[in-house]
Amino acid sequence: MPIPRPERYVLYGGELSYFTRKLEAALILYGADFEFRGKTADVREELEMRSGTHQVPVLHTPENWLIGDTTPLLHLLDARFPDRAMFPKGPLGVLVHVLEEYFDEWVARTMVHFRWHYSRSAQYAALKMSNGNEQAAATVLAWGPRACRATGTESPHQQRAAEEEYVRILAAMEQQLGESSYMLGDRPTAVDCILLGGLRAHTYNDPDPKEITAQYPRVVKWCEEATSQWKGAGELLPFDSTTPFAQFVLNEMYSTYRPYVLGNADAQQAGAKAFHVQIYGEDVSYLSRPYPEQSRRMVQQKIVALNKRDQEAVRLWLDDVRLSDCFA
Repeated sequence: MPIPRPERYVLYGGELSYFTRKLEAALILYGADFEFRGKTADVREELEMRSGTHQVPVLHTPENWLIGDTTPLLHLLDARFPDRAMFPKGPLGVLVHVLEEYFDEWVARTMVHFRWHYSRSAQYAALKMSNGNEQAAATVLAWGPRACRATGTESPHQQRAAEEEYVRILAAMEQQLGESSYMLGDRPTAVDCILLGGLRAHTYNDPDPKEITAQYPRVVKWCEEATSQWKGAGELLPFDSTTPFAQFVLNEMYSTYRPYVLGNADAQQAGAKAFHVQIYGEDVSYLSRPYPEQSRRMVQQKIVALNKRDQEAVRLWLDDVRLSDCFA
């Protein structure tokens, strides 16, 4: 039987999914009427056929649309909940989108590493994802190391450096939460949604990274309360004087996200299946993937849609943060 048209939003995904929990956080912050359902065998075929993706999450809307891909979904929902939009208008919206890219397309690999390179976390996640079925869990466990290879965390050096980078992120979050309720001010953005997705699905959930995250009490409290404490008020810092957390992320992006995404762009243009770039002082192989390039171009399109004055402001800002070759 076809999946019936819902009366409210239905989020299909998994509790241990980075992007599912990102979208879940956003739906709560929007104040949307929704329910969370697993991607079970009885709905899998229709979800994948109609959404065009085998990945989660997929959002089923009251119009009977089935849509994947969290960033376009947040833009869609912003239009429906404009007073609670996760992407601000103008240049500040570009800044939010650029920061979101770092967590969507770069830090995601650190989540994969933490989950599958630590035996305790891998066993925990595989069993949970398989609903306790040990045979199915064994299949999931075999997939994990392949995902780590594809995303460049196979070597001990890369694993150690990725963890150190994530600790820097936690420390920057801890500091920012001493100054504001969210990462860019006193209201949430898409950046907060992806950070909450990472914490709730991975680093304050899986046993090994949870021990690291637990050392940051403001982050832990925020993870537990951030979606319930916001009542729709508050301001963001302006585009030209954003928060220390945002400045920290932009600085990190130059030496990690930037060479990765530009290497992937070149590989996609050349039709290559893999590419090599220098990350953390080591030559690293990555699987060439179309989505990071598609996602990067979404940011470029957002810039082009600005008026000329705002385009110039963004261009100068990108020069200043050394990311012009990624997005200009």
